Amino acid sequence: MVRSIALLLTGVVTVSVMFGTTHGFLLPDVSPTALFRLSVRERIPFRPLALHQQQKQQQQVRERRSAYEVCKAATVVDPRTNQSVPLLRDESSLPLQLPFFPKQERSEKYALLVVLPQLGEFTSTEYTSLLCGVLPDLERAGIGLTVVGIGDAASAQRFSIVTGLPLEQIRVSPDASLHRTLGLYQGPTFDVPSFVPQWMIHALGGAEASRAWLNYMAMCAGIGAPGTIQEIARGYLGDRTAPEWLRPTDLIRAGPIEITGTQHVKLGSLVEYDNVWAKDTGYQRPVELATVRLRGMVEVLGNWDEYVPDPSYLAQRGGTFLFDIQQPQGELVHKFLDKGVLTYSETMSRPLSFLEPWIGTKARNPLGLGDQTNL
Repeated sequence: MVRSIALLLTGVVTVSVMFGTTHGFLLPDVSPTALFRLSVRERIPFRPLALHQQQKQQQQVRERRSAYEVCKAATVVDPRTNQSVPLLRDESSLPLQLPFFPKQERSEKYALLVVLPQLGEFTSTEYTSLLCGVLPDLERAGIGLTVVGIGDAASAQRFSIVTGLPLEQIRVSPDASLHRTLGLYQGPTFDVPSFVPQWMIHALGGAEASRAWLNYMAMCAGIGAPGTIQEIARGYLGDRTAPEWLRPTDLIRAGPIEITGTQHVKLGSLVEYDNVWAKDTGYQRPVELATVRLRGMVEVLGNWDEYVPDPSYLAQRGGTFLFDIQQPQGELVHKFLDKGVLTYSETMSRPLSFLEPWIGTKARNPLGLGDQTNL
């Protein structure tokens, strides 16, 4: 039942985005005043003052401790053992120093911590596919990668198989406690309107899960999620400043739809055609990135219970942190906090460009596909 409702809700948002059916929800950036008006019109409780005070108090607590200290004190679950482990390796895990032998240095000089939303969600699969493309480069640069997502051991194992990210580099935070500790964005925090029937709330998994669905779908529609609508549109319209995402032979199936690369489209047995841009190369073609995201959506909806054991944290967003662990206090050299869906980098045309000082131009084209810009 939950899978059916999830499929229906996802389909509504997808159709809305594709055909521009706004009805007041597809807004690229919404001001607090507009949100207040929306809450009054839709009878959605809106509590900006209480939320602001709560976030301010949390921020004051976090400011007393550095991000590195917070991460060193945090624990997550290792999906290989299903046991709680430290998020970051401490000094006790360094090689044993023996007398009269040369001092052994740790091979990792930097710690790249990528905190994802729900494993399998659009952001998680897309971001991880890029990270997998630079794994050897990160190792050569002395950058240790740890990817943390919301889910359980089964979620992580499935995610590892599908994305190709080694399981030893994946950790899970089943209740998103790490995300809250780091102060990551939790969505617009709407409450479920009182007119929603109890049977629907129950079908969605309860009050918390229903609230998560409401806020996640609101973000998919651009509400309280700056940049989300622009990024969805970029997936459909293409981007001449970004490299390719698909090889010509890549085959994506979604029900009766069959797409080969960015060239050939088949809709059941009735419609079959080649795209106008079928012979274009060297940039992100129209609908190309949207097709990649469709592939991820089909994978998740087909294995929903495995990826999402508890939907109560669907609205929780992630963040990226790069620490210089050669420094005693772990100097933070890069930080980005997600504020919406599919907005996991300051430079979405080339999301890993922040790694260019360490791994070179590979950061600008992690998948190594066609790239005509030569920037």
